[in-house]
Amino acid sequence: MVGNIRAGLAQYGISQPQWWVLNRNGETREEATSVLLHYVMPGDDLDAEIDDLLDRGLITLGEGNRIALTGEGERVLALCTAWQRAAHDRTHDGITDEEYVSTLKVLQRMIHTVGGKAWHH
Repeated sequence: MVGNIRAGLAQYGISQPQWWVLNRNGETREEATSVLLHYVMPGDDLDAEIDDLLDRGLITLGEGNRIALTGEGERVLALCTAWQRAAHDRTHDGITDEEYVSTLKVLQRMIHTVGGKAWHH
């Protein structure tokens, strides 16, 4: 699933961590990073991802070090959002909301049973 998401976003020149940052518009860099550290995969470097978005002109850091989307950043976010919605609909096709919630709860219990941390609450 993660591979599918990352490949889909890559067609727009965006990594999954960058997608997360684009969705943290208005937060400080530090606030966004502290939340997103719970989602990163081995090898992800949030600071480098944010710096890349800055270098490409998709975001700026305004007053108080707050993330602000540029016009191009808003355009890319809209494209990625549309793709994400379509991907969500494809992966949830034929799955009821009740089945989805039940599955997450079981997976969370399994993760907790082996001492892991499930962050989808």
